[in-house]
Amino acid sequence: MSETLNELGAHIEAKRPDCVLSWAVARGELTVEAPPNAILALVEFLKTNARCNFSSLVDITAVDHPGRAARFDVVYHFLSMYQNHRIRVKCAVREDETIASVTGVHLSAGWFEREVYDMFGILFTGHADLRRLLTDYGFRGHPLRKDFPTTGYTEVRYDEAQKRVVYEPVKLVQEYRQFDFMSPWEGAEYTLPGDDKEAAK
Repeated sequence: MSETLNELGAHIEAKRPDCVLSWAVARGELTVEAPPNAILALVEFLKTNARCNFSSLVDITAVDHPGRAARFDVVYHFLSMYQNHRIRVKCAVREDETIASVTGVHLSAGWFEREVYDMFGILFTGHADLRRLLTDYGFRGHPLRKDFPTTGYTEVRYDEAQKRVVYEPVKLVQEYRQFDFMSPWEGAEYTLPGDDKEAAK
C-alpha cells in the first residue's frame, strides 16, 4: 500500500508541479501540501485525472497554529472509490488571507466550508452562501481558534420576565467555579487512582 501511495504522490507532483509544494506518506496516508492559490486547480485535477479519481470529498477542516505566520492549515480529505485510495491535502493560510471555495468541483464542500468559516473565521472566496452554520447569528468570535476563551464571550438564556431569549456577557462568580483539587496541576501531593500502574513500569 505504501508503495502505491508513493507512486501516486510522485504522479501528482509530476503532472501538477504548480500545485504541489511537497508530499509525504506517513502512517499509511498520503498528504500533499499545496499553496492556497492552487487549491482549486489541484482539487479539480484530483477528481478528473484517471490515475487519481478522487470523486468523493470526505471532509474539510482546519488546524490553528497561533504562533505561525501562516496561522491556519486548511485540510481536505478525499476518497477514490475507484482506486480505493485516500488523500489529505493541506494549505497553509494566513489569518488575513482567503482561499478559493471548491464548491464548483465538489458541491458537498458548501457545508464543510461554512463550518470552517464559523469555527475558525477562514474566508472562502466564491462560496455562494458563506455564513455561520453551528453558532448563533449574533455569535462573536470563532470557537476553535486557540485564543478563544473556553467560557465564550456571551451566554444565552430565556428570561421569564421578558418572555424572550436574552444574550448577556459571561460572568462567572467564584462560588460557581468547581475546584476538586484532584489534578496534579494544583500541586496536590498524593497518588491518583491508576498512577501506581505507571510507577510500576
